[in-house]
Formats: sequence, C-alpha cells, structure tokens
Amino acid sequence: MANRSGFMGGMYAVSEWISRFTLGNLLWALFNLPVGLLLLSLLNLQDSGLIFYIMAPLVLVTPFVFFPATTALFAKAREWVRKDENDLVEKSYFYYYKENYLKSLGGGIIFVVLWTVLAADVYYFSTRNTFLMNVFLIMAILLFVWTINFFAVMVHYDMKLKGFLKQSFFITIGSPLLFLTIVISSAIVLYISLYIFPLLIPIVTGSLIAFLSFSAFYRLHLKIINNKNK
Repeated sequence: MANRSGFMGGMYAVSEWISRFTLGNLLWALFNLPVGLLLLSLLNLQDSGLIFYIMAPLVLVTPFVFFPATTALFAKAREWVRKDENDLVEKSYFYYYKENYLKSLGGGIIFVVLWTVLAADVYYFSTRNTFLMNVFLIMAILLFVWTINFFAVMVHYDMKLKGFLKQSFFITIGSPLLFLTIVISSAIVLYISLYIFPLLIPIVTGSLIAFLSFSAFYRLHLKIINNKNK
C-alpha cells in the first residue's frame, strides 16, 4: 500500500480534494451550459429592450436544468462531508441527477417564480424608490440562503416537496449562525470567482459553495441530533 503519511500524504489528500471539486464542478457546469449561455447573453446585452427575449427562456429553462444539476452537486457534497463517497464520481453524479430530478424540478419551479418576482421588483424600484429596492435586496439574500438550504435538505432527508420547502425555510430563519455562514462563505467564493479569477466558475466555484454550505448545514443537523439524544 502506498505511504500516505507525512508530506506526500498531505499532497495526495490535497490533490484528491482538488480532483473531487473540479470533476464535480465540471459536470455541474456542463449540465448547466444552457443556463450559462443565457446568462452570458444577458450580461452582454446592449439593448435593454431585448431583456425579455433572454429572460423568458432563462426562466423556463432554469427549473429543468439548474435545479437538478445543483441538487446532484449537493448530493456529492454530502458524500464529501460525510466521507462516504463512491469511487466513480461521474457515475454517482449522474445517479443523483436522475434520482432527484422530479423533486428538484418541482422545487425549481417554485423558487424560479419567487426569484423572478423578486428580480422584477428590484429592477422596477431601482430607479423609483431606493428604500424599497434595498428591502427587496435584503429579501434576495434571504431567498438565496433558503434556496441553498433547500438543496441541502433535499439531499439529506426523505420528505415530500412540501416538507423540503418548510424544513429548509425554518432552518433558514431559525439558525442565524448557519445563515451568516452561508452568506459570508458564498459571498467570498463568488467575489473571488467573479472579480478576481473568473475561470474558477467552471472549475470549482459551485463545488466550493455546495461543500461549504452543506458542511455548515450538517454541523447544525448533528447539533440538533445530539440535543435530542441528551
């Protein structure tokens, strides 16, 4: 058996984690290619009058593409956190994608509706009422954390869709420490990815956010279990 202690063992562990994050993120990015192309078109849009022609297909595609792919990525993050992953990352990612597709699609439709309404409110009030725009931006942070927790709850518990939505919402508003952890860690990863090293987005950004978010969620889960057993 190869010696994995000392410096070489540390290097092996680092390379193993990098390969996990990278392969998982590349699969996630590949499955999200239609959403990514639409987002790039939206960001490079010169004529604001054409925004509807990009937003409409983006809204329609996202529940079918982004949510199943991200649920599969969170399922992989759960394996990494719990240290029970399979040897073949590609196979298990596809398995989770298919296994959770309908549930994640149902949740995706609900969250996309909420995100669309919220984005429309922010866009409308951005030039009309600064206070209300800021209120909706705060709500966007709340919705972001709720969405993240929805993925974590879905891959960890066995419930109906309504149960996933309720459980993730109560965790979002009921655990300030988890809320802040997700906001701060995601903000740091997104800032570095968007403004410093954009190439990280297809390579590791999604995996890092999923891993850090599920790690925080899993610590809360274990704490709740331990409190119940006392």
